[in-house]
Amino acid sequence: MDRNPSPPLPNRDQDEEEGAGGDCIGSTVYSKHWLFGVLSGLIQIVSPENTKSSSDEEEQQMELDEEMENEICRVWDMSMDEDVALFLQEFNAPDIFMGVLAKSKCPRLREICVGILGNMACFQEICVSISRDKNLGQVLLHCLYDSDPPTLLETSRLLLTCLSQTEVASVWVERIREYPAIYDSICFIMSSSTNVDLLVKVGEVVDKLFDLDEKLMLEWIRNGAVQPLDPPQEDSEEQPVFKIVPCVLEASKQVRSENPEGLDVYMHILQLLTTVDDGIQAIVQCPDTGKDTWNLLFDLVCHEFCQSDDPPIILQEQKTVLASVYSVLSAIYASQTEQEYLKIEEIDLPLIDSLIRVLQNMEHCQKKPENSADSNMEETKKSDLIQDDFHLKILKDISCEFLSNIFQVLTKETVAQGLKEGQLSKQKCSCAFENLLPFYSPVIGDFLKILHEVDKTLADDLEERFPSLKAQT
Repeated sequence: MDRNPSPPLPNRDQDEEEGAGGDCIGSTVYSKHWLFGVLSGLIQIVSPENTKSSSDEEEQQMELDEEMENEICRVWDMSMDEDVALFLQEFNAPDIFMGVLAKSKCPRLREICVGILGNMACFQEICVSISRDKNLGQVLLHCLYDSDPPTLLETSRLLLTCLSQTEVASVWVERIREYPAIYDSICFIMSSSTNVDLLVKVGEVVDKLFDLDEKLMLEWIRNGAVQPLDPPQEDSEEQPVFKIVPCVLEASKQVRSENPEGLDVYMHILQLLTTVDDGIQAIVQCPDTGKDTWNLLFDLVCHEFCQSDDPPIILQEQKTVLASVYSVLSAIYASQTEQEYLKIEEIDLPLIDSLIRVLQNMEHCQKKPENSADSNMEETKKSDLIQDDFHLKILKDISCEFLSNIFQVLTKETVAQGLKEGQLSKQKCSCAFENLLPFYSPVIGDFLKILHEVDKTLADDLEERFPSLKAQT
């Protein structure tokens, strides 16, 4: 992190005492003796004689000595080096950090210790060792109850690193399942924090958890639906009942303008929720939640993403978030809920306009370079192109399914309005037909019947261009 001073080099006296390279950690130029000194200082901080204090001394414990802070920050910086991380592991530094986290009340010290463990966990061997230490795992998860945003950020970063390691991911999923209060802590952060960096990292943790374990996702969906059995006492403070969807929506609104990647994460969380019936019901069953979800996502696709004055290539940047947003909107649209926000006819034409514009831009993105020299790319670039095509294909499939669902419910009046306002121009209808055929032929056939009543000339022109449709009309 850029705020940390550079790690120390071994001084000349140490070099003379130890011989060339004797005091160096691995192949680095970092000093073993200096690192021993810092870790010994940490042990002293949490030793029994130093942790027993009166209430007058508690405020002092909240602050970190400037010299110690500088030194431990250097260790934080050094721990990004694998040789240093392995040396710390060999010296049982994780146990020292666990002691600090269990006993220290100093937010800055706790943040730094979790941050060092997060750096160490980037290396697989150490990640496995940290993950299999049950006591350390409990202490780290307890850090999610912390009120200090920087500590929460580093804890989330560490959790995400461990969840991304296939060998130990299930260990953390089961551990998180054992602590139901983690759900409340994460929901509280999503619903109340204004720290965008923290919200993005917590979102990535939730996204990873839901992607790894559908059972845990279902448990978290159902948590908000369970009301406490005993009513709160008159003199007790009523605990809030968190529901996952409103918390995700609130976090989405916070990150929307400042962090596009964070918004992508939260939209994917919503998309994962719609892969199970309980998740769809969690969105649409409560009118306010359904309306808030629909309004936010509708505003994104109709007024923010892939607009008419954007260059077509913008789709490459927005393809994953658009796929998530369209997928959730489509799930709500197809849920057959009798809600006012879905009865307003004005929603169909703006959605058609957005979906067809995405399909038009997709055609532009998928055009091959005319110059053969330009198309002679390196293998890595070809691989990136294949990956891009994969994400574009996902977006196309979702867009076509959603567009077909809207076409199925279009009325004669709506089609007439679309022709007048331009959402259903000849060019746009042609683009829609090209993408929907042949898989959605019955839908296009029914749409053409309505179009014949509204604008027979346009209907005939489209039939000429797409001869397979003539037999259906």
